[in-house]
Amino acid sequence: MTIELENKIKKMATNMRKNILDMSLEAGAQSSHFGGGLSIVDITATLYGAIMKYDPKNPGWEDRDRFILSKGHGVLGYYTALSEIGLISKKELLTFEKSKSFLLGHPVMNLKKGIEFTNGSLGMGLSVGVGIAIAAKKKSKNHKIFILIGDGECNEGSIWEAAMSAPHFNLDNIVAILDKNNFQQTGSNIEILDTASLSKKWLSFGWEVIEVDGHNISELIKALSTKNPKNKPKIIIANTIKGKGFSFAENSNEWHHKILTKSQYDKAIEELHSNK
Repeated sequence: MTIELENKIKKMATNMRKNILDMSLEAGAQSSHFGGGLSIVDITATLYGAIMKYDPKNPGWEDRDRFILSKGHGVLGYYTALSEIGLISKKELLTFEKSKSFLLGHPVMNLKKGIEFTNGSLGMGLSVGVGIAIAAKKKSKNHKIFILIGDGECNEGSIWEAAMSAPHFNLDNIVAILDKNNFQQTGSNIEILDTASLSKKWLSFGWEVIEVDGHNISELIKALSTKNPKNKPKIIIANTIKGKGFSFAENSNEWHHKILTKSQYDKAIEELHSNK
């Protein structure tokens, strides 16, 4: 990894946060899952800016790596990454959650715009990824399947069915990333259903586990670049901050689904400029 590459990703993440602010303000009363979108920005910036084998000029390329946003409400951190690689325009971003827009509150499949799969009901994405990974193996394809799940999403039983399946089928073409921001819609994970040590749980299911700071670009690049052990899926436990980047939103679960005001937008823009 070079300093230039790390700086490129950091700039991309800053642009994404600015676009998230613009989208959230423009959405108005249609609130925007602000906090959970911001916690994944550095992850999706790293994936699309440095890691994934993907050609924006040919989004239907058969040998591309696939990305699945299983925590579908994190779309702000997904659409803005696709915008940074030229698949969604700034004008289109500002139609988010508006009538006739293709940018809904959860992703709806649109390959021309880089949106690989429809998702939203929590627990679906990892199972979908297992199926795609099995198909790739059967076709002797060597692309990878990246799946981003949430820590609150790990309350879903379907996550653990898929977690059992991936090692059973020797799916070393799967890389899961777990956005561990410690909150879900109605409170903290500890209050609602404590999953305790997620690293130990995934290890016990037969996965290769790497734990990182989910906002440290160099750690993310290293973890995502590390080759899976033979016949083993890999999961990266990314310790993140809900609402990352803006002081009024960080670690505040009010911002799971809250409307951004103009005064908050202005404050956030100031913080964005001061952190450059």
